[in-house]
Amino acid sequence: MMMDTKAESLRTSKRDWLKAAVEILVSEGIDRVKVQVIARNLGVSRSSFYWFFKSRQDLLDQLLTYWRDLNTRSLLERAERPAESACRSVLNIFECWVNEELFDPRLDIAVRDWARRSSEVRKVVDDGDDRRMNALTRMFRRHGYPEEEAFIRARVLYFMQIGYYSLEIDEPMETRLSYLASYLYCFTGLEPTQQEISDFHTFLKNGAVTPAQ
Repeated sequence: MMMDTKAESLRTSKRDWLKAAVEILVSEGIDRVKVQVIARNLGVSRSSFYWFFKSRQDLLDQLLTYWRDLNTRSLLERAERPAESACRSVLNIFECWVNEELFDPRLDIAVRDWARRSSEVRKVVDDGDDRRMNALTRMFRRHGYPEEEAFIRARVLYFMQIGYYSLEIDEPMETRLSYLASYLYCFTGLEPTQQEISDFHTFLKNGAVTPAQ
């Protein structure tokens, strides 16, 4: 049995288990994120789970870390990226909204649903939201917006997108892109340049993974 378990551990990796757990969390909710369910989906015995995780709680803790590292870290990096204009900075943030390798909206919504059931997860989500909001506020401040205005613009930018995901709005990417200049004007109060619009379209053509509708 020990040899069989070791062999199974070599056929899977920690990332395989974590990825399978993410998929179950997104599609079925936190209550279904169980060792036996994940093992069945991977086609291995549940005992091989313990080669990679101490317990189910260890797995859940690492799921939250995965969420934070993917969704929050990517947004913070782009909010802090140097840019010559506020429109360019907002377009940097937009990269997260159109590339699931930078920001997974289904995972974000699933973790928020999980937070409704757990006060500890709620604290983690609230901390993530605070970090994102603070980074966006600083981003606007760097472009000369007064403190309160920078805060409100950050809220409008962030809450609008999270609401977009929560409402599960079914809108083709082509339609969303047709509003790009107007969105930038509403978020910044500035007219974007044609070069800024063109550069974002180039980003999309060069391999951005568009979010599932």
